[in-house]
Amino acid sequence: MLTGAIPSSLSQLKGLENLDLSSNNLSGQIPEFLGNISMLYYLNLSFNSFVGEVPSFGVFANASGVSIEGNGKLCGGIPDLHLDPCSLKLPKKNHKLLVVPIVSSLVATMAILLSLYMLLTRRKRSKTKNPSETFIQGHPLISYNELVRATDGFSDANLLGSGSFGSVYKGELDDQAAQSTNLVAVKVLKLHTPGALKSFIAECEALRNMRHRNLVKIVTACASIDARGNDFKAIVYDFMPNGSLDGWLHPDTNEQTEERSLDLMERVSILLDVAYALQYLHCDGPAPVVHCDLKSSNVLLDANMVAHVGDFGLAKIIVEGSSSAQQSTSSLGFRGTIGYAAPEYGAGNVASTNGDIYSYGILVLEMVTGKRPTDSIFTQRTSLREYVAQAVHNRTSDVIDTRLYLRQNDELHDAGDALFERNIDGLISLLRLGLSCSEEVPSSRMPAEDIIKELLAIKEVIL
Repeated sequence: MLTGAIPSSLSQLKGLENLDLSSNNLSGQIPEFLGNISMLYYLNLSFNSFVGEVPSFGVFANASGVSIEGNGKLCGGIPDLHLDPCSLKLPKKNHKLLVVPIVSSLVATMAILLSLYMLLTRRKRSKTKNPSETFIQGHPLISYNELVRATDGFSDANLLGSGSFGSVYKGELDDQAAQSTNLVAVKVLKLHTPGALKSFIAECEALRNMRHRNLVKIVTACASIDARGNDFKAIVYDFMPNGSLDGWLHPDTNEQTEERSLDLMERVSILLDVAYALQYLHCDGPAPVVHCDLKSSNVLLDANMVAHVGDFGLAKIIVEGSSSAQQSTSSLGFRGTIGYAAPEYGAGNVASTNGDIYSYGILVLEMVTGKRPTDSIFTQRTSLREYVAQAVHNRTSDVIDTRLYLRQNDELHDAGDALFERNIDGLISLLRLGLSCSEEVPSSRMPAEDIIKELLAIKEVIL
């Protein structure tokens, strides 16, 4: 009598016609090879403990050639055997064993995905946080409709200028408390321009805690939607009646009703104002800030000809405790304006206060020579700095702004040669200051504090 599972040795019984395995306490599934015994006409598997599906080929294809009584856990086979169809479900125990790890894996995966989603959402919100909620405490926000009324529908007649990231309009805001109107400049962001939104956020972040006489003051901001349902963002500044320094150094004769020019003392005073602004930004403010785009068009003059540094769209707040090399960089790419931007920025270096000093040095040279660093006389081989460096020792008068030089001659003609020479010495000192600030090596440039001392000394000379 055979007990247990059918041994594989039975596969050698290929010449048998009848095989009786009944009542042998056999278990497990019926071996398929039994159906492949070619001469087998009758197979008796009765009263064993077989389980699972009955084959449907060979001897199992003839209901009268097989006996399977007493095996209650068999299923399937040919219809004539009248067995229940086999279920596709796994045994209950095995099913539970599989379900537990599958469900656990799904739950863990969902938890991880949910955590990642919440983290990314939080970071995105922090980067694109509405500046109107964060940047200037104590200042009332303004609506899109109020700005429309203030600028007469952003009319061309009120357009003051247009740049890469925005257009600036003159406007009049009602001051209900004082029952008067205030002149403002409204910078409307060109949100379709890549980097414009980041410029808006950078400017708000840079200026929200800063207060200084020589920085353009923000009145308020607007983050809303326009009449067409598109995103709308704008920053509102104090209006500067005398426009930009660029307009005074390079007046457009076609637009100016009267010629505007700056004398030497006015130029020195403006340079002092800008130096004070840099000292505050770099050292004395709530956090060190690099302007990154200092140039004559970003220096604005109020009614008293006091200079204010504006346009902080490329500004970078230096993280406390980190070196310049450790600062996070902006995705806005190249920082500054060609001609004013420090040479190291072109090599991909991060923003630094030394970069602002370089731009300031170029501004000084522009103030004295009356020439933009992008003037057509300069080529790839000759820059404004080289132009001045070649002449500062023996041909100074050749590079000084003609209007300024002639004005010095006219005003000092009757004052004596000594005073004229002192003013020329002051101009030479300014040129040397500009060259010192625009040195190729960043560490060789003069810090803002020393610039202020030098300018005060020059001011004493020309007084």
